[in-house]
Amino acid sequence: MQIFSLIAVLVALLAVMFAFQNAVPISLTFFNINFQASLAILLIWTLAMGILIGLLLSIPSIVKRNLKIAKHKTRMGELENEANQSLETITHQRQRIENLEKHINSQNNL
Repeated sequence: MQIFSLIAVLVALLAVMFAFQNAVPISLTFFNINFQASLAILLIWTLAMGILIGLLLSIPSIVKRNLKIAKHKTRMGELENEANQSLETITHQRQRIENLEKHINSQNNL
């Protein structure tokens, strides 16, 4: 996970360096609104929007994965409880067998 963070920081730094080397003012039109801005600011803003869109697109898969993990943890708890109950049953049955064997041996000795 740290390698991805390092790559992300490296890409962001390269984008900022590129933006500052291209700091010429440009005219922008967006929905019939005209304004002037630095190309560097536009590039940084575009990078930020790309990051935001990427995060928003990854949220459903993150939520789905977390729900699946929670479901599996719940199932693991249920299986552990079943295993413990089975272990208790086995222990109880072994005790009963030992008691029956003792009883049979005492009957045979008489």
